[in-house]
Amino acid sequence: MAATLHWDWEESLVFFLHGVSAAAHLILALVVAGRLLFRRLSAGRTKDGEVSGGDASRGVGRFRYCYGISVCTTWALAAFEVLLAAYSWYADSGAGWSRDAVAERVDAAARAVSWLLLAAYLQFDFGRRRRRQERFPAPLKLWWALFTLLSVVAVGVHAATSLDGFLVPARSWALDAVSVTAAVVLLSAGYFLGRKEGEGRGHASEEQEPLLNGAHEAADDVDDNSSSAADASLFTGAGFLSVLTFSWMGPLLGVGHRKTLVLEDVPGLEPGDSVAGVLPPFKANLEALTRDVNGDGGRSSRKVVTAFKLTKALLRTIWWNVAVTAFYTLVYCVAAYVGPYLIDSLVQYLYLSGDERYAGKGQLLVLAFVVAKVLECLSQRHLFFRLQQAGIRARSALVAVVYQKSLALSSQSRRSRTSGEMINIVSVDADRVGIFSWYLHEVWQVPLQTGMAMFILYSTLGLASLAALGATVAISLATVPLGRMQERFQEKLMDSKDARMKATSESLHSMRILKLQGWEMRFLSKVIELRKTEANWLKRYLYTSATMTFVFWGTPTFVAVEPIYELPGTIAMVIKTKVSLDRIASFLCLDELPSDAVQRLPRGSSADFAVSVSNGCFSWEASPEVPTLKDLNFQARPGMRVAVCGTVGSGKSSLLSCILGEIPKLSGEVRTCGTTAYVSQSAWIQSGKIQENILFGKEMDREKYDRVLESCALKKDLEILPFGDQTVIGERGINLSGGQKQRIQIARALYQDADIYLFDDPFSAVDAHTGSHLFKECLLADLASKTVVYVTHQIEFLPAADLILVMKDGRVAQAGKYDEILGSGEEFMELVGAHKESLTTLDVIDAMNGGNVSSSSPSGREKRNLSRSLSLAEKKHEANEDEGNGARSGQLVQEEEREKGRVGFWVYWKYLTLAYKGALVPLVLLAQILFQVIQIASNYWMAWAAPVSEDVEPPVSMPTLLSVYVSLALGSSLCILVRSLLLATAGYKTATLLFNKMHFSIFRAPMSFFDSTPSGRILNRASTDQSEVDTNIADQMGTVAFSIIQLVGIIVVMSQVAWQVFVVFIPVFAACVWYQRYYIDTARELQRLGGVCYAPIIQHFAESVAGSSTIRSFRKENQFVSINSRLTDAYSRPKFYNAGAREWLCFRLDVLSSLVFAFSLIFLINLPTGLIDPGIAGLAITYGLSLNTLQAQVVWSMCTLENKIISVERILQYIRIPTEPPLVMSENKLAHNWPSNGEIQLHNLHVKYAPQLPFVLKGLTVTFPGGMKTGIVGRTGSGKSTLIQSLFRIVDPTVGQILIDGVDICTIGLHDLRSRLSIIPQEPTMFEGTVRSNLDPLGEYSDDKIWEALDCCQLGDEVRKQELKLDSPVIENGENWSVGQRQLVCLGRVILKRSKVLVLDEATASVDTATDNLIQRTLRQQFKETTVITIAHRISSVLDSDMVLLLDNGVAVEHDRPNKLLEDKSSLFSKLVAEYTMRAAHT
Repeated sequence: MAATLHWDWEESLVFFLHGVSAAAHLILALVVAGRLLFRRLSAGRTKDGEVSGGDASRGVGRFRYCYGISVCTTWALAAFEVLLAAYSWYADSGAGWSRDAVAERVDAAARAVSWLLLAAYLQFDFGRRRRRQERFPAPLKLWWALFTLLSVVAVGVHAATSLDGFLVPARSWALDAVSVTAAVVLLSAGYFLGRKEGEGRGHASEEQEPLLNGAHEAADDVDDNSSSAADASLFTGAGFLSVLTFSWMGPLLGVGHRKTLVLEDVPGLEPGDSVAGVLPPFKANLEALTRDVNGDGGRSSRKVVTAFKLTKALLRTIWWNVAVTAFYTLVYCVAAYVGPYLIDSLVQYLYLSGDERYAGKGQLLVLAFVVAKVLECLSQRHLFFRLQQAGIRARSALVAVVYQKSLALSSQSRRSRTSGEMINIVSVDADRVGIFSWYLHEVWQVPLQTGMAMFILYSTLGLASLAALGATVAISLATVPLGRMQERFQEKLMDSKDARMKATSESLHSMRILKLQGWEMRFLSKVIELRKTEANWLKRYLYTSATMTFVFWGTPTFVAVEPIYELPGTIAMVIKTKVSLDRIASFLCLDELPSDAVQRLPRGSSADFAVSVSNGCFSWEASPEVPTLKDLNFQARPGMRVAVCGTVGSGKSSLLSCILGEIPKLSGEVRTCGTTAYVSQSAWIQSGKIQENILFGKEMDREKYDRVLESCALKKDLEILPFGDQTVIGERGINLSGGQKQRIQIARALYQDADIYLFDDPFSAVDAHTGSHLFKECLLADLASKTVVYVTHQIEFLPAADLILVMKDGRVAQAGKYDEILGSGEEFMELVGAHKESLTTLDVIDAMNGGNVSSSSPSGREKRNLSRSLSLAEKKHEANEDEGNGARSGQLVQEEEREKGRVGFWVYWKYLTLAYKGALVPLVLLAQILFQVIQIASNYWMAWAAPVSEDVEPPVSMPTLLSVYVSLALGSSLCILVRSLLLATAGYKTATLLFNKMHFSIFRAPMSFFDSTPSGRILNRASTDQSEVDTNIADQMGTVAFSIIQLVGIIVVMSQVAWQVFVVFIPVFAACVWYQRYYIDTARELQRLGGVCYAPIIQHFAESVAGSSTIRSFRKENQFVSINSRLTDAYSRPKFYNAGAREWLCFRLDVLSSLVFAFSLIFLINLPTGLIDPGIAGLAITYGLSLNTLQAQVVWSMCTLENKIISVERILQYIRIPTEPPLVMSENKLAHNWPSNGEIQLHNLHVKYAPQLPFVLKGLTVTFPGGMKTGIVGRTGSGKSTLIQSLFRIVDPTVGQILIDGVDICTIGLHDLRSRLSIIPQEPTMFEGTVRSNLDPLGEYSDDKIWEALDCCQLGDEVRKQELKLDSPVIENGENWSVGQRQLVCLGRVILKRSKVLVLDEATASVDTATDNLIQRTLRQQFKETTVITIAHRISSVLDSDMVLLLDNGVAVEHDRPNKLLEDKSSLFSKLVAEYTMRAAHT
């Protein structure tokens, strides 16, 4: 009966095979016939000469040779199929019309017709056009691949039928032989030999016809860099055998084995793998899917991107990879199940090997096993490689499209998404979609494998296998709620990660102010709290995953369907990827800046205006109820200078934004004529060289460049800097002063040679002398013929304007020339009056000194002496301070450090022992070992106890057999549950500890660390590396351990059957280890290079988002997109070659393990009959089938772990950062009211920024009397900021002391010091939250106190207008408040704190003169008894000080009361005052 059942299945399989073959060939025949018919119909519209235009010799060469081979082979195969079909119909004419006979005849006829049509197509249709194409069409190559698969499967089925003792007709064997031979020839010609000659060199032929729908049109846009990279690609142009065996990786692996790889050693990408190759088709596909949401054919209201559309666009873009990998997957699945299908035949052979009828069957079985193994190995290796290639392409496309979107976001969209969220989308979500490529075909592969397993079970067990099917379905349904829970937890996890990354990013950007205020630990606790929320979801996610692992791993102990093992990982990855796609799609749906907000006319148009605003109404909130600007009407003609002035918050910056189209337009019209250049109020500087910042993508014109440097007073700064204009600027210009940053911004604008210049108060950040120079040289000279709109608080710059716009409450209150509006309205009079009031101090001192100081026209000699003495002081050592901030070995920002060589054992040990001192590790291993032992025991039990056939008496009764098996199954399931839960617990605890330690170390790092480390590097570790630690590394460690345990189990089982296998196994395993060591040298460094190349992408992304308005104003979007593409390609290169290296290794491991397996089989079939139990032999072969897979998995998982563990290595690198001195010193308890007097004494103070750098402060000995106000003045680089940093111990004295009320500040804790001092920094900082949390981050004061402080700093009325009062929201970086208002909030903080020592570092630079006067008055009232140290560019802010300290080159040149210094006409201070008075006199 069993034999009959087996034969029925064989018959069914043959019938099914004929049916599939006939269907495939009929579809081919219809497609080719349709193609030929279409060509015939369209022939009238196309002339025969369309092929001409290329050299006749273009067809000669490799492709012509391949074309000839393919045509001959196709005609030969067609002729053979016609003859065979005729013979089949003739020979079977007497067989009637049985099901099998009909299937065979239809198959033969379909084959004959389809191959004849295909031969005709190749000869007559494709042959005429091949000179232009020089490549085979993709669908044709796909058909050849499918035909190869059908032919190989047919051979396998016929071999299996023959082995089971049934007759296979000779014509079937003949068809198999011809089909396989023809398929191999066609496949070789199409895929490997038929590549265009140009492709081998990475160049696309100009005559190339795109595959199908022109997906490669973008190739023309690849720049020279990309094409040169393509020239160097190892994969392009590799030969057939090289591609088949991955030998093309050899040169790179050789280099990596000899030396530590650097990025220059890594070859370039193929054009199709670069952003330039993948982005245009992806954008086109996405546009096509999201176009016209309304479906009305007209203009759609909004493009809606969904996860489904995004997935569809990606699949369309990488369809070739998807199709090829689907083919490989199919081959792999079929080949992998040949072995299990033939196991029963092998057992029967061993049982009956003495029977002469079965002589020779053993060799056929071994051959079938080995051939299937080789096919499985080849298909799996190329499947994995192509999947990784698809992942690289998908990730590159997503990063590029997200970057382009971020540059186009409207103001509301930008506010709705924080930089932390956007960084996560690029660093985590896009990466996750790329990783999902591994699981691309699992959706249909697992059901297919399960079906094949069920088929094998049914052929062996009959109807009993239906119970297994039912259990499999039940288990799958049971996991649906678990999958939904996982998805919800993953969504919450990503949302909480966004919030945490946002807080981390904000803290890093504001770290200087946090250190100065002593708030860093408060902000660290905020990040830790957000992490706790994230960790809560992480824990739930991990335990749900552990439960799912238990369900699926436990199931096969009851149900013999192995593919179920793969489902937990697949389900988890599908869920993660869906969440990530949803987040990316949601981001791509955000509103963009409307393109019609500003009507831009090109340069040279006949328009009589440069800027025109008519009836303008604008609002940042995009709501008519609260317009930011209203009733706006003005026009600037070409060459006009338009000044914009007004009090803080009156709408000056918004006016410039409306000209740029940045602020949403409610009504009206804005027009510009010509190109624009924009200088923002808060300087936006890119990381990189000073020269790159000024050129901003333009070609170097040395004469023009030098002229711009001279106009912007930058030459002297560059002379002092160690590398001149090649000096690398730190993140956000961290190693430059505020004035230097603004001057570089102005230089950037000047070099662009635009038609319209928009300046947003850039003069406030520079001193009086430099401000005058900039105004005179830039605005009045260089830009004399240009249209300039400038916002300013300096009244002295207004008379030069052709038109002055006075802003108040979002309206133009007054407009006209200076003299016209001076007496026509109170708004302008208020500003001028405030300016005059600020000069009264000068008048008082002038009167005291006999009227000599403020003379508005000093003699020529005095002028010459003044400029000479000032420039001499400036020239000597202008930028020591900035040099001090420089890097320890040259540049400030160095290339990111990466470890070299093998990952140290200590990294693994640290990771394993961090949680519970490693106590859970042995328990996890014990649970896995017990699981493996029980699994082997249950398999042994079934092999021994189950009867071989019906006529053999079983050793035990059926109830006993089942009860023992179920007991063992329950035991193994329990082991899996324990293992999964313990692994999740250990992984979660370790991730939490690493996170806390790294963040504590980062927040306690000295300021020099943040100055020299771009935040992208830190965020990369906090985001990407932490994600690896959270969800992957524990599982990867588990995979390595479990694979090794499984491998040992297999070896033990096989040694029971044939210990002689070890004669081959041991040297083969040694070869595997050698290969692994050879490979890992390269793979490890490629992984590290990937990590190093990742940070610049995040850095550039964050910088671009911050400066998007500047980028748009200069119309530089394409330039920045190109930079992003280059950085993305640089990251993809190590990724691509890492994938190639991995498959190079695994291919060789597979070949070696297949040798061991083949040796084992040969040994088994040659054993004498009865020497070994056939059941045990079958068990050994079953285990042996997975030997090569598992051996490769062990080595591969170890290599993957070494690559992944680099994330831990990078985190541990930051845990070891040197820390600042202690925050609190318990042995030095300060009095609660310290400092009570506020006297500050500097004794012989020497300060340098690094041991090898020169001193910035040189023997400073000064006393600041308690309760008195001291003004500090001096040129840029004189040491002013260094003195302040020393006072707050941002940098400690090298020699000397700083005493406050007699206490050496170096003997007390940093928080003890910083919490007792107050500072208003030069760059005003606000944090996301509320007005209350910004004024009182530590929650120490009552609402009444906060309102009192707000009233004192002139913000009370503004906050009362807000609906939520003190709880009014503040968005990231305080961007919904003007810069002046942010400065006032900083003032409010110090009023609340009321320290005995107050430092003002350019505290009123961003406010108008009237507000400045109010602030000065407030400070005098609120801080009567306080020691106030003021650094200011407005001389009037220093003149009413009790003392003035003038620094030059780190030395106190003058220190006395201001009136005494002014009495000495030769003093530098009196000359500074004279200069300021000269400028003021212009008004």
